[in-house]
Amino acid sequence: MEFLLDSTPLLLSGVFILGLLVGSFLNVVILRVPPLLEYDWRCQCNELLALESGKSIEAEERPPGIVRGRSKCPKCGHQITAVENIPVISYLFLRGKCSACSGGISMRYPMVELITGILFVITIWHFGPNIQGLTALALTTVLVALTGIDADTQLLPDNFTLPLLWLGITVNLFDVHASLPDSVIGAIVGYGSLWLIYHLFRLVTGKEGMGYGDFKLLGALGAWLGWQMLPLIILLSSLVGAVVGITLMAIGKMQRDKPMPFGPFIAAAGWIAMIWGQKILDAYQNYGGGTFS
Repeated sequence: MEFLLDSTPLLLSGVFILGLLVGSFLNVVILRVPPLLEYDWRCQCNELLALESGKSIEAEERPPGIVRGRSKCPKCGHQITAVENIPVISYLFLRGKCSACSGGISMRYPMVELITGILFVITIWHFGPNIQGLTALALTTVLVALTGIDADTQLLPDNFTLPLLWLGITVNLFDVHASLPDSVIGAIVGYGSLWLIYHLFRLVTGKEGMGYGDFKLLGALGAWLGWQMLPLIILLSSLVGAVVGITLMAIGKMQRDKPMPFGPFIAAAGWIAMIWGQKILDAYQNYGGGTFS
């Protein structure tokens, strides 16, 4: 272990492989969590309807869990073997097709694995193999999962955002990424700022501009990184979101009245702020003459 930690190439190679494996697991999380949540919601609704009507409602089959239940081809039901489930390599070996029915495998699976591996390497390269680096890997993992789920379903589940917020405050009890006061203020201001913008927008336009999950995600990032990073996160996420939205509308990939998930942009901006946020703020203060603190 000491040899691994002392050798940067070996360390980063190991971290990259770990990121690929985590990315493979995140593909399962992104795919299976939304159906599980919808199943739980329907069960709760059925219980309420049964109480009101006095009649029992037939229970539906529970979707596969995150840990139990082997992955299958969505087209033919072929169970994915261990050899076919090696991150990235299996996709390349199978040429992006199911070994049983030759149905196409989504390019998203190897992309999530590669992106997670690359983010893991950058994170450890920046922080090093210490408590900052390990906790930053945990934050990165959850942000990737939330990005995928929100992109697919426009949901940011409380099962992820609320524990992430409390974990950020807990980590910063020991001043890992921010001081405890900055962490608590970051959680309050992160949630409260988007909450205020949401209600002002609804008051003016009569429409909902974003979901409550966005408030909780920004609050969680404030808890992890401190309130000083929130203006940068809001600026980056808004700028990139606007550019992506305008581009998609210009090329006809999205209609003007169709909502676009904002969570992926908040998550990406939060990760950038975690890695390069202080350098960006320092550059702004040095060359722009302003300050966020």
